[in-house]
Amino acid sequence: MKPVNLFATSGDFGIGNPVRSLQYRRMKVATIIARVLLGLIFVVFGSNAFLHFIPMPPPPQNLAGDFLKVFFASGYVYVIGAMQLAGGLFLLIGRFVPLGLTILAAVIFNILVFHTLMAPEGFAPALVVTVLELFLLWRYRDAFAGLLRA
Repeated sequence: MKPVNLFATSGDFGIGNPVRSLQYRRMKVATIIARVLLGLIFVVFGSNAFLHFIPMPPPPQNLAGDFLKVFFASGYVYVIGAMQLAGGLFLLIGRFVPLGLTILAAVIFNILVFHTLMAPEGFAPALVVTVLELFLLWRYRDAFAGLLRA
């Protein structure tokens, strides 16, 4: 008589190997935490472009300050704020998460480059946001599989 395997896997329904089920639940919780945290960051800072509830210090007297002055004078800061707000809301709501990640990827890339080249004092928060984005891109990689097919 063949022994019964009590730990046979049955899809992703949490039945099967208890270690795999625990890892699956932990990754799911980590994904939700990262999604909500990244969403909150961009909803707050995107909303600040319109509502000005976080006071901003005067721009520094260097290249970064000139860059920021042009952003504000041209109104481009509202476009960036709208993209941050939309991407953050998609992440918070939990619908269209891949679209939100795509929108925020462009914003995060520019934030990372800005702090790398012009304002290194803000590099640590930019790196944290980048790590959260990369983690979420990896977790939602199936949604992007069509883009990477040869």
